[in-house]
Amino acid sequence: MLHLTSRVLARGTLACVLGLALPVFAGNQMYEPLSASVQAALSEAISDQAVPHLAFGTEREARAWLAAMSHRLARRMPERREREEFLVTVHYEAKRAGLDPQMVLGLIQVESAFRKYAVSTAGARGYMQVMPFWAKLIGHSRHNLFHLRTNLRFGCVILRHYLDIEKGDLFRALGRYNGSLGQAEYPSLVLSAWHNHWAYPVRTGEPAPAKRTDRGT
Repeated sequence: MLHLTSRVLARGTLACVLGLALPVFAGNQMYEPLSASVQAALSEAISDQAVPHLAFGTEREARAWLAAMSHRLARRMPERREREEFLVTVHYEAKRAGLDPQMVLGLIQVESAFRKYAVSTAGARGYMQVMPFWAKLIGHSRHNLFHLRTNLRFGCVILRHYLDIEKGDLFRALGRYNGSLGQAEYPSLVLSAWHNHWAYPVRTGEPAPAKRTDRGT
């Protein structure tokens, strides 16, 4: 392991291919009462304090991934150190939650256009546009949702929660994440960004991506 300190429109697909910024497409994650056991499990899931790292089998693989992603992200994050810290944290938090890091990058592109301090009209915050009620529900008042790792940790854990609820159906899980379950536009945009701009070869032996179905119901 290497440790390193909007219905799908043709223009949306083209923007993903060219790596152009898309408008923030944050929705309104819905507050849903959680059972005590689920709340406890989610609270535990955000409590890890391990140092973020790239979870690859060799340093060469880690450096190859980081170089490829850094090149794609350079226009959006010109400062190299910031960019690499962001990518390492995305990779760590996504893998920790059992998510594909490339898919998470696609989600961030659609949610915030990689803007750390993005705020939606509904009040969602940061890279992954996390609603403040989550900090009160499964975190602590001291959690700052504009903090890089805090935002990515909450976003990945919440998406994993929705993916579990939907039994691996990524399309529906993305709808839940955006507060637009049953509508195809948002999940389709995320999947388009993922596959057209952030796709990366899957290594032999890696788990297959979560099940996806291209539908809005």
